[in-house]
Amino acid sequence: MSVRKYDSGELVMGRWPGSCLYYEVQIVTFDVPTQLYTVRYKDGTELELKENDIKHAAAFRSKKRSVSPSRRRSRSRSRSPGRARSPARTPKNALQPPSQIRDLTKGDILQIHLTPLKLHEYKVGKRNGEPEGIEKNVASQRITQLKVEQEMENNNEKVLRYIFNPRKEDSITKGILKEEIAKEKIVKEKAVENRKVLEFGGTIGVSFMILAQPVLLYYLLLVCVQKDASIFNFHSGLTVSDLWNTTVFGVFLLWIFLQALFYLLPLGKITDGVPLVNGKRLKYRINGFHALLLTAAAVAVTLYCKISLLYVFENYLQFAASATLFSILLSIYLYARSLKAPNNELSLGGSSGHVIYSFFMGRELNPRIGKFDLKYFTELRPGLIGWVLINLIMLLAEMKMQNRGVPSVSMILVNSFQLLYVAHAFWNEEAVLTSMDIVHDGFGFMLAFGNLVWVPFTYTLQTFYLVNHQVDISWTVASAIIALNTLGYVIFRAANNQKNAFRKNPDDPRLAYLKTIPTSGGKKLLVSGWWGFVRHPNYLGDLIMAVAWCLPCGFNHILPYFYGVFLTCLLIHREARDEHQCKIKYGLDWEKYCQRVPYRILPYIY
Repeated sequence: MSVRKYDSGELVMGRWPGSCLYYEVQIVTFDVPTQLYTVRYKDGTELELKENDIKHAAAFRSKKRSVSPSRRRSRSRSRSPGRARSPARTPKNALQPPSQIRDLTKGDILQIHLTPLKLHEYKVGKRNGEPEGIEKNVASQRITQLKVEQEMENNNEKVLRYIFNPRKEDSITKGILKEEIAKEKIVKEKAVENRKVLEFGGTIGVSFMILAQPVLLYYLLLVCVQKDASIFNFHSGLTVSDLWNTTVFGVFLLWIFLQALFYLLPLGKITDGVPLVNGKRLKYRINGFHALLLTAAAVAVTLYCKISLLYVFENYLQFAASATLFSILLSIYLYARSLKAPNNELSLGGSSGHVIYSFFMGRELNPRIGKFDLKYFTELRPGLIGWVLINLIMLLAEMKMQNRGVPSVSMILVNSFQLLYVAHAFWNEEAVLTSMDIVHDGFGFMLAFGNLVWVPFTYTLQTFYLVNHQVDISWTVASAIIALNTLGYVIFRAANNQKNAFRKNPDDPRLAYLKTIPTSGGKKLLVSGWWGFVRHPNYLGDLIMAVAWCLPCGFNHILPYFYGVFLTCLLIHREARDEHQCKIKYGLDWEKYCQRVPYRILPYIY
């Protein structure tokens, strides 16, 4: 492990990214895992620098050098008194740091914008969506200069223009600049329009979903309980006592508090989320896998103490009702607190102006109580861990209800497949920070009910069905199902790993074999590897695994296949939402990407 060389608060010289120029900076913090220093420039700009980009200030102190008389005389004769000293040449491709420029003839102090402009590569030709050539860096540098000049002129500010390139390039670069400005204008207009577009059918659609989702859930659970399960022969006979029990609600609250305690434990690393609209990056503690292991230990202690977990199975509908009530109360609280939240902390759906729609989609993007992130906690902990715990309880219930000494092969397969899926999610927990739920969606009824109720109580329909419906399969069939699940898992994991590695460091030498296309925003889009196969290869792997989870339940009833049908509809809708967001974000570049990767999820079909 390398030793920290510079202390917090120390004044040093830091290299400005993309250049060979050093400026006085102050050390703010040091991140041990990444070995990066956070430094602050005099204008307030904060950047992360490597240790080899920082030097002690003493290394830059000027040293007097002896100059021979002949050398001094030759210099004085080479420059006439009337010749003005030309400004120092700026290194090629250097990003200029914020500074103040003084007009010596008028005594003006002029302010330059603080945000450094990125130098983009611009195409001069294309063939089937592929770049044939790139403008010289000179043209790119000139575009950056013209952008600064135009912004200053729009603000009626005086600017001292230093010309780094020949004026004969102006006609080319100004044309490219106008095209780029037009693109940016279109992107901004689309972003404004996006706030007016209501998803899920607007207010009427989300109102129907708020009422229909709980009803559909209880219908599925009641059908699953029947030994002669049939969609058409449905007899409920429900009473209030069948849905509500105060003790059950207390046990459910205990489960939530236990997972919250695991979340708050100082275990795991702390990482930054993606930059928000207001420029901030929230901190997240990555300890979901620790919580899963601690929960497993707690279950082991419970079984050792001979405390029956079948209490959950015996009061299953009441637990579902308790989770529903808790999600509704949480959604009301979230909406009430969001009314006092600043506008820059609201999601796009939250600023729609429609009460019911905002209640469903969520107004506040990242609601927190201190450092406790409500959405991030709900996204993974109670629902996903509850999912595998309920599966285990159904395994025990099957052994009791069917008088088995060991669980059925079908029950073992479903439990193993879904446990692997959940464990993988927690092992790669950091990847969820870039998901649509965290980055784009607000925290409202949709995510509260979905994560606390829908995930644990509908994703376990296969194991719940197997408790009352005996299904025996041979090991030959089981081996084929295992192979299918392995195929889906490999695609799902490899695609996500490739995406996360590319997002973390697009210039990683290990990813040099991947082909990309540049965008006007400075980012790159993958057009090879898994992400050149289809636009959402992770969704393809997810769907293959879903089929493998349903097959162990046989073909006597469609109910166990509800998960596969629902997940297909969910991912198609999610893909459409993601497509809409990418069109707004990347504009014409996204259309070029779609030409290179035409299929969305299933090759040659969709």
